[in-house]
Amino acid sequence: MDYVKAFLVGGIICGLVQILLDKTKMLPGRVMVTLVVTGSILGFLGLYEPFAKWAGAGATVPLLGFGNTLWKGVKEGIQSDGLLGVFKGGFTASAVGISGALVFGYLGSQVFKPKMKG
Repeated sequence: MDYVKAFLVGGIICGLVQILLDKTKMLPGRVMVTLVVTGSILGFLGLYEPFAKWAGAGATVPLLGFGNTLWKGVKEGIQSDGLLGVFKGGFTASAVGISGALVFGYLGSQVFKPKMKG
């Protein structure tokens, strides 16, 4: 049942984002930034963590979850390092995910040899 819940929640989030892209003139980059900032704000307000525990990977994998991860890192960084934690906490918390995306993106580009449209 956890897999079904994660699939449905992730699908609903993606569906809402697709509606936002289709019905507004927002560019994809701005929508992505909006999702990350929204996840950070919901984390700050204490609303995202209970939602993520209930929804599982359906809430933690999309960009909303990345924003929440950044917020948690900044919060922990402030507690341990003070003002310096504001700058390094988010990087520390998200380093593994970002590194994985870079490594697997590179490996995928080597396997599939993408070309620019022209």
